[in-house]
Amino acid sequence: MYSAEQRKIAIETFVKFDHSYADTIAELGYPTRACLRNWWNEYRDTGEVPISKFTTNPRYTAEMRRRAVEHYLEHGKSLTRTMRALGYPKSREVLGDWIDEIAPGQRKYRGPNPKRDPVPVEKKVQVVAELEARSGPAAEIAKRHGVSRTAPYIWRREIMGDNGGDPEKKGVPVSKEYDDLPDDIEVLQDMLREAKMQLRKVQLELEVRQATLEIVKKDPGAEPGLLTNAEKAAMVTALRPRWKLCEVLPVVGMAKSSYEYARSAQARGETEEHAAARKAVIEAFEASGGTYGYRRIYARVNADVEDGEAIGEWTVRSIMEEENLVARAAKKKRRYSSYEGEISEAPPNLLRDDRGKHHFRANKPNELWITDVTEFRIPAGKVYLSPIVDCFDGMPLSWSISTSPDAEMANSSLLGACEWLGEGDHPKIHSDRGCHYRWPEWIRICDENGLVRSMSRKGCSPDNARCEGYFGRLKIEFFHGCDWAGVTIEEFMGMLDAYLRWYRDVRIKGDLDYRSPMQYRRDLGLAA
Repeated sequence: MYSAEQRKIAIETFVKFDHSYADTIAELGYPTRACLRNWWNEYRDTGEVPISKFTTNPRYTAEMRRRAVEHYLEHGKSLTRTMRALGYPKSREVLGDWIDEIAPGQRKYRGPNPKRDPVPVEKKVQVVAELEARSGPAAEIAKRHGVSRTAPYIWRREIMGDNGGDPEKKGVPVSKEYDDLPDDIEVLQDMLREAKMQLRKVQLELEVRQATLEIVKKDPGAEPGLLTNAEKAAMVTALRPRWKLCEVLPVVGMAKSSYEYARSAQARGETEEHAAARKAVIEAFEASGGTYGYRRIYARVNADVEDGEAIGEWTVRSIMEEENLVARAAKKKRRYSSYEGEISEAPPNLLRDDRGKHHFRANKPNELWITDVTEFRIPAGKVYLSPIVDCFDGMPLSWSISTSPDAEMANSSLLGACEWLGEGDHPKIHSDRGCHYRWPEWIRICDENGLVRSMSRKGCSPDNARCEGYFGRLKIEFFHGCDWAGVTIEEFMGMLDAYLRWYRDVRIKGDLDYRSPMQYRRDLGLAA
């Protein structure tokens, strides 16, 4: 390693050159930046020149040192290459000392080696004089005298003062751009290739951004990765004359298979199969009255086709998105309330267990019924609906539509539902605490038909959540989003009745394996 005298010279040179690591190392030919930094920090803290902590490393045998020096001499005299190939030593200084010991004079330096071949003052003066009078690059002067590119500038500062006497350059390190460059020419070449690759990548990203504006006609802030595959394919095709496909695709965020598919689709236009799928999706959506989402549309268009001819779910979703086929959404309305006080004793809530959990499921028909009254407001007036829904499959067994939410409306729907009862059927009939379900006539009908009454708690709509959900779907699909201007009360009541029949006989449900409630019962042999 380095002697105490060498360390002292290095620290003195470092101070003389205004703490410039590059200039100090270029002047002396040693040590590394990290080593010099450690020496200076220790000298600054203690005021003494640091001494070597070890002379030899016992980990490395004589054979290992000899093999390292032979590799260095036989493979281009590169310290980095030797250390990388053998995996040792970990320090360039250690390997350099081995070379100086085993093969004196064979070590290669980037510039002059002041330790072994100090440059005479006369030569320094000659080089500086040529540097001042030069008409070409300084690198030619350095090459002609066999010194590094930085040596003429260092010698000029040594002879003529700080940076050649130029006051504007005072304090600026000489050849600052070479501070962190390695000695190995192959490493430098790798760094150059990496820099060129980074520059090319930046240029490509700029062109992609520009293509997003000019080719796809997007806003300046649009992200290329968020474009559709068709838009990405168009952009990639436009950039291919100047860029490789493997370069462009990662930048736009597109797989090669997706690009080839989108490009071929653009070339041939929409296929007959896709056109047929588009027609089927549109017809199924219109047949549902705009109430079906993509899941039920997917089930509807594939209900009667073979597996090989089925339309994919993502195809259905993309077609619905392209055609703007969006199922109706709910609008919050003030809910109708029929509560008029505790006019008679209320039965307990039989659907709520001790832990507060509600059970709206039924294992067979006529086991659990739910009912309620809801209101429709149209320009012509108000209409009220009172259905009886079987929790087995969500089928509306009976319903009454009226312009007056009276007891007769509720009683008639209950009588209609009782016609579905079979021998031994005694369903629970659950309702809220509305006045319709507290009058003697309602109670009499329940008693005569063996119905077990159940009621929600006062002001607690979750206790009848199943019926609330039924009304929510009904209004989303039938009522909200429609223009009822010019529709009379009688016409509206007829349209509502037709919808309820369609809901019972035609409308498919996912939890019924995409069958209507009536079809589900027929398949189970529960209805004719």
